[in-house]
Amino acid sequence: MNTFQALVLDKVNDQTKLEIKQLSMEDLPKGDVTIRVAYSSVNFKDGIVAIQNQLVESYPLVPGIDLAGTVIDSTDDRFKKGDEVIVTSYRLGTGHFGGFSEVARVPAEWVVPLPKGLTLKESMVIGTAGFTAALSVIRLEDNELEPSKGPVLVAGATGGVGSIAVNILAKRGYDVVASTGKSNEEAYLKGLGAKEIIHRNEIIDTDQTSIRGKRWAGAIDPVGGKTLQYILSTLKYGGSVATSGLTGGVDVSTTVIPFISRSVNWLGIDSVQYPMKNRIKVWNRLADDLKPTKLNDEMVNEISLQELPGVLADIIEGKVRGRTIVKL
Repeated sequence: MNTFQALVLDKVNDQTKLEIKQLSMEDLPKGDVTIRVAYSSVNFKDGIVAIQNQLVESYPLVPGIDLAGTVIDSTDDRFKKGDEVIVTSYRLGTGHFGGFSEVARVPAEWVVPLPKGLTLKESMVIGTAGFTAALSVIRLEDNELEPSKGPVLVAGATGGVGSIAVNILAKRGYDVVASTGKSNEEAYLKGLGAKEIIHRNEIIDTDQTSIRGKRWAGAIDPVGGKTLQYILSTLKYGGSVATSGLTGGVDVSTTVIPFISRSVNWLGIDSVQYPMKNRIKVWNRLADDLKPTKLNDEMVNEISLQELPGVLADIIEGKVRGRTIVKL
């Protein structure tokens, strides 16, 4: 394959342009492993890069923080032609050409062998969003969350992280309360395993109250802001919230009271620089006991590269449900 298609974000005279272009192997950045990309996925972060032009280290750039495919060339002994692999996070799609391309070249240190039990397509239905959801569940359980302790709240439940989190938690026996601003998505969330659906307005702190009645044994929070403020004030004694996102804002106003009177835990979740040794363990668990049950069901929307620019705009506006994967 001498030439291939890719979605390219470029900037000329302070004007950015996002378009599908024909590239050659010589256009790819330096790296150890060249991959024929089979699938990528669309994350909120991709919209921030491609539509809002934030987090971009340099132009031109191929966005896409996730990819899965087959090795076509490698200068690193850990990988050989024909190996199926996953690449997510690090500088992929922000400072290094990413997954919205039929071919990618990346450092070997970023590459994860596809675990047994997952297909390339399934790995991208999971993608960074699913990896983040799984890591959130692991951190909560490491902090003694278990089904017997009570309901678990998932904020932003129709998004990528939220949808997969609902499904994983339900599979593990938790009573999941899913929060969403989309009143028409109750059937979707119950299909993923949620026991109860509440409107997102019910879990927003509007009066700067740092302590309220005890509601949740744990919570997964891809939202932040005033939603996180409310969650911190309503965790049960010893409860934990795993925060991974900021769609609701970056500012959080609270006091020490929930932490010292109820011994709650605020757990930060980062998937970008997560160590490779542990990253491989999480991916292996995603192929095993943490594998979502709805990977090829209504959670998933498969699109082409040509449809991608519109979906990137939609995800910024909150119009995308579940997971969207790009078939290359």
